[in-house]
Amino acid sequence: MTGTDQTGTDQQSTAPMGSDYRVTRRELFPLVGAAALAATLVPATRADAEQQPSPGNTDPGDEDPEDHGPDAQQRFVYVGTYTRPNTAPGGVKPSTALGVYVFKMNGRTGDLDLVQIVEDTSSQPLPNPSWLTLDPRQRYLYATSEVSTWRGVANNGGVTSFSVDPASGKLSRLNDQPTGGAIPAVVTPDPTGRYILIGNYVGVPPNGTFAVLPIVQSGPRAGQIDPATDVFSVSGTGPNRSRQEQPHPHDVKFDPAGHFVFGPDLGTDRIWAWHLDVGAGKLVPVAPPDPPYAQVASGSGPRHMAFHPSGPFVYVIDELVSSITAFSYDGTRGTFTWIPTVSTLPPDFTGTSACAEIVVHPSGAFVYGSNRGHDSIVGFAIDQQTGKLRLIGWTPTGGSFPRNFNIDPSGALLLAANQNSDTIVPFRINRNTGRLRPTRQVTQTPTPVCIMFGGVVPG
Repeated sequence: MTGTDQTGTDQQSTAPMGSDYRVTRRELFPLVGAAALAATLVPATRADAEQQPSPGNTDPGDEDPEDHGPDAQQRFVYVGTYTRPNTAPGGVKPSTALGVYVFKMNGRTGDLDLVQIVEDTSSQPLPNPSWLTLDPRQRYLYATSEVSTWRGVANNGGVTSFSVDPASGKLSRLNDQPTGGAIPAVVTPDPTGRYILIGNYVGVPPNGTFAVLPIVQSGPRAGQIDPATDVFSVSGTGPNRSRQEQPHPHDVKFDPAGHFVFGPDLGTDRIWAWHLDVGAGKLVPVAPPDPPYAQVASGSGPRHMAFHPSGPFVYVIDELVSSITAFSYDGTRGTFTWIPTVSTLPPDFTGTSACAEIVVHPSGAFVYGSNRGHDSIVGFAIDQQTGKLRLIGWTPTGGSFPRNFNIDPSGALLLAANQNSDTIVPFRINRNTGRLRPTRQVTQTPTPVCIMFGGVVPG
């Protein structure tokens, strides 16, 4: 489980000539079905492509002469998994993962040293802790259990709270609660730290659910989770009858100002929009005449979303058609205006692939997405005036099925979780160009599916 020197990740990030994309019929695209996506994504001109950043050095182990940024700080890193003995969604073999893994990260290379494993046991169940989050002050960690029956209660997953020891990074279990729906896909704290919000991938048909659960603020139960104060049901379908037969909430995000909260729904091609009533712990849809959701192209399957850190743009990764849809964002109304949609795959790719994670760099200069199947991270530069995306290139993740990746708070390192090859592979980010370079370190750990950066290692 410790990091070891590797030389098997020696492929470079490439941006072939003419591989930037533009979307035609801008006004009509949100109404176009996903089947028409390939026809609406067209190569840019040679002149446009020649303005892209160069792929750079062909030896990914070499120093990048254009990258003069400092190293990341040493941090604790928390890794969620799908636990043994089942095969993870999209997996190729039974998992051997035990629960939540705690590591200490080398700030230069991204190498990880194991600190603790919090195991799933019969007395303290923690099955499939596939999504992790920390409260805003990094005192508590919350892990969803991606199951459909929790402690004998059908149509429910679970969420477990832990206290975090700031000196060692280790976790101590506090309590757990059902999530108000099955197969919880994500857990997100509100900016005040008073609630966690959960998107349940499967509700009771024909609905999907988003749940609000309070966090105890003080006293001997501080950090523990109380029962849900709201389970908000959504309804609808999409044209892909095998994947969009009902709502499938897949993410929950607050805008940078904390005024609105949004829920991408793979099943309905919508991003639901609310205020959080902090006093009551209730989700309140945005007020008319604005619709209570934003729309992506029919059949796209929005999975996760990421805001530009200063707030004017938001990017949604579309799992079913391998694309990123960009919007400008009105933070006073909580509404989106469509900009462009770009493919996450090379134009000559003919295999099977599906998007997973999307992260905007802390600087706001770049956005990255993962491709499961193509097994790559795609990078785009963000135009700071328009929000439009310009292709940087594709970087192989050095493993199979990158369900998740994350960028450390300094913006120096990207860590990719390769679910099916049981590896976490770190990359150094060139903060001038956005290019990725493997650091030649690989951490072996079973079925990694979520990476969460914790506090700085003391001393």
